[in-house]
Amino acid sequence: MGFDETPAERVILPSLETPTLTKAELAELLFDRLGLNKRESKDMVEAFFEIVQGTLVQGHDVKLSGFGNFNIRRKASRPGRNPRTGEAIPIKARQVVTFHASHKLKAIVQGDTPTGEDFE
Repeated sequence: MGFDETPAERVILPSLETPTLTKAELAELLFDRLGLNKRESKDMVEAFFEIVQGTLVQGHDVKLSGFGNFNIRRKASRPGRNPRTGEAIPIKARQVVTFHASHKLKAIVQGDTPTGEDFE
């Protein structure tokens, strides 16, 4: 990245029509930036998410340096209540995925690193 480029010029952000970044858009970015063909780009994005998902299903945490951590948290069973009827319902023990952004990602999102140099 040149010194005269802004982070917005480096990263294609979601548009007003699509306020979130999708897997299809990630694949398109790989196609545009790395010169992979569209099939390779789509396969790479799918493989990445399959690996992350498989690792979490196995009960292991996923740490992406400079980005954040996906952690498996075990929640104990507890009593709950149906909000419509007020009936007591037991909530089973379960595992949930949590995400904690890294300090670098938080700083970039807050604008504390104007060029995003620490994220590369």
